[in-house]
Parts: sequence; structure tokens; C-alpha cells
Amino acid sequence: MVGMNCPNLVHGVRRARQSKEALEAKRRKEQSKLRDYLALTDDVLTRVRIYSRYNAFDLTRREQKKRNEWSREALNATTQLLQVNPEFYTVWNYRRRILINGVFPESTPEQIKDLLTDDLSLTMEALKIHPKVYWIWTHRGWCLNNVPSRPGISDDGDPRGWEKELWNQELFVVEKLLDADPRNFHAWSYRRLVLESMPVPKLETSELAYTTRKIESNFSNFSAWHQRSKVLSSLWSQGKLDETKSKEEEFDLVHNAMYTDPKDQSVWIYHRWIIGSGDSRDILEREIAIIQSLLEEEPDSKWCMESLVHYKRLLLRNHASSVVTSTLTQDCIQLLDQLREVDPGRRARYYEIGDSGSGLTLTVTLIQHTSYIWFMSYFKRVLSIDNILNDKWRDKHWWAILLTLAIARLAAAAVQTTNAAAATATVGLRDGSLSGL
Repeated sequence: MVGMNCPNLVHGVRRARQSKEALEAKRRKEQSKLRDYLALTDDVLTRVRIYSRYNAFDLTRREQKKRNEWSREALNATTQLLQVNPEFYTVWNYRRRILINGVFPESTPEQIKDLLTDDLSLTMEALKIHPKVYWIWTHRGWCLNNVPSRPGISDDGDPRGWEKELWNQELFVVEKLLDADPRNFHAWSYRRLVLESMPVPKLETSELAYTTRKIESNFSNFSAWHQRSKVLSSLWSQGKLDETKSKEEEFDLVHNAMYTDPKDQSVWIYHRWIIGSGDSRDILEREIAIIQSLLEEEPDSKWCMESLVHYKRLLLRNHASSVVTSTLTQDCIQLLDQLREVDPGRRARYYEIGDSGSGLTLTVTLIQHTSYIWFMSYFKRVLSIDNILNDKWRDKHWWAILLTLAIARLAAAAVQTTNAAAATATVGLRDGSLSGL
């Protein structure tokens, strides 16, 4: 390959050699920037420590302001520091305290709005480089929640005019950010906050249409599927959408996604959400048939196999009286065997699923683990060789020896009995006699 074993080539492009003088100048520049950052950090954190130390005691707001903890100077210092390091959540918290206690009380509503608008600009610049930092999104939401009530530019006289303007603008901003990164779950979570906070709520049907566009452009957008599930749940609970009819439409959308990319996890998780607890036998059998057909085209599809096991177990659990349990159980066993081959990294998980019908595997593990840990810790602490060989200790604590041996024997018997029961249950599972796979 081009550039292999050649230190002067980077991605096939020859790297220019830098002189010692250039490297030294670069090092000095970096050290200067680091010193400036550390000095700025020390200044801001010193103010934070003073604020934290005295705020809980008897300093009045005026006295605190005299200490420059809530001054414009302190605000400017946090601005400089956050422009360099927007992940410094302590400084974001301190900045909000400065605004609330020091700056806002002396500002007009227009000035407060301007300050908050400046902070929205500050966070936007930070999001361009750090789109997945919680603290930036949190501060942005705080700014919008603290906009003063004023009519705004419209002529309707609505006292929440400013809020309407900024929240509507914010929804547009979030959509642009999601266009840049459609799967940014921070942006999706923030979008839900914006929708919940808008003075004039947006129609949920329009949000449903928005998720449709995002999903159709990229079926692997898990955040869009998740948002869609929340919107649909809300519409169904309010009776604004026929649940049965809309679920059928969702199945059509999911089937299209399944056949487009059967390896995509997002689609299969959403499919399970639509089916839910599997109360409808007809839907389960129909979906099993569709997935079975897809598996014939994609014989190594892990998600097809996992879903078939899941839905056939739902049939066994909820509709055992009206299905052939032996056939379904055998199908599940065969599918789990195949899954152990195509997905060896989760082999133990598939063994556990196969044994979960008895509910005894976990019991065996817990008894073995607990008994072993307790016995060994007690043995090391009390029944040490030195103690046992000590005649005086042995004569005084003979009961401890007998009690420990008796408990160990009972624990071993319990493990043996439970293992036998688990083995019997597994045999029953493979014979098709257990319907609660």
C-alpha cells in the first residue's frame, strides 16, 4: 500500500519536514495558549469557589456583587473560557447564576432579551464543533425559558410574542442541525423539549410527517424511529388517530425497511414495539410468515432469526391452546442453534434464552455463586489451618466447624437438586413439552 512503512508519507501524501526552529516556535505557541487557558480557568474557578463558599451563609446580594462574583467582568470571563472549552459544565452553571443574580436585576426586558440572544449565538458556535455536549444544549434551553414576556414584532398584542418568535426560530434551528446530523440523539431530545415548550403547540400529525421524511431518507435513523413511537403513542392515547389502522400503516413502512436493509437493528426494534406483547395471534402469525420469507432470501440474517424466536415465544406464551406447541418449540431450538453459529459472540445469551423456559438457570447460578462466596470467605476468615491446628481454639469453636460443614453440605445438595431439575426442564423443552419458552 502507498505510504506503508514510510514515516514521511501520510495517506499517500509526502509530509513536509519541519525545521527545528519551526517546531520550537510551534511548541512555544502551544505553551503560551496553555498558560493563557490555565490562567483564565484559575480566575473563573476562584470566583466560583468564593461564590460557593459564601452563598450559603449571610452575604447579601450587594456584598456578593462587591466581590465581583456576579459582575459583568465575571460574565465576560466565563464567555472567554467557554469559547475555548464549552464542555466545562461548572462554568455554564456559574454563568447562569451571574445572569440571574447580577445582570438581569439591573437590566430592562429588552436588554435581557439581547443578553439571552447573545448566549444563543454563543451556544450555536459551540454546537458547530461540539454537537453532542449535554451542557451546551441545556444552556440553550435555559435561555429560551428565561425570555421576558413582551408582545414582539406582531400586531396581535400577545404578551408572549418574544417567546413565540424565539421558540419558532429554535425549531427551525434544530431542523437544520438534524439535516447536518440526522442521528444526533441530543438534537432529537432537544427537539422534543422545543415542541413541548412552544407557546403555540405544533400539530403532532406534522411531527409524524417529519419523522416519516427522516426515516425514508435513512432507515437506520434510530432516533427518528424513537421519536415516531412517542408521537404515535401520544396520538393514540388522545384518540386523535385510529390505533388499529395506523399500526397497519406502520407495518407497511417497517416491511419496506426490513427488505431494504435486514441488518439494521433500528427497524427490528421498532417492529417489536408495534407488536408489543403479542395479544393478536393473527398479527403474530402474519409477521412470522413475512420474516420467514425474508430469512429464505437472507439465510444468515441474525435479526430475522432473533425476531422469529421472539415472536414464536410470544405465540407459545399467549396462544398455547391454539397453536402446535411442539413445532414452535422445536423451531425456536433450531433457530437458537443457528444463532449460536452466525453470532458466536452472543452464544451464551442464546443458550440462556433456550433455557429460560424453566426459569431455573438463574437460580442455579445464584445458589452456586452465593454458596461458594459465603463458604470460602468464612473458611478463610475463621476456619484457617492455624485455627484448626490450635487445640484451644478447636475446643472452643467446635460448633463453628460442624455448622460450616453442615451448611456446605446443604448448599451442595441444593445445587445438585436444582441442576437436576434444570436438566429435566431442558429435556422437556427439547421434547416440545414446555410451552413457556
